[in-house]
Amino acid sequence: MSAIASAHTALVSLASEGEHVDTHSSLSPYMTGGAALVILLLLLWVTTRFNRDR
Repeated sequence: MSAIASAHTALVSLASEGEHVDTHSSLSPYMTGGAALVILLLLLWVTTRFNRDR
């Protein structure tokens, strides 16, 4: 049980060591989300084109 407590203490101290600094300021979250949406819709379209056994 002490191994779990020591692991918990180590994880808590690691998580509280500092704030997250965004080093990629050129990446827009809207651009990333839009690209992901387009890719997922394209994959959905390809999947429905090949699934002709309905």
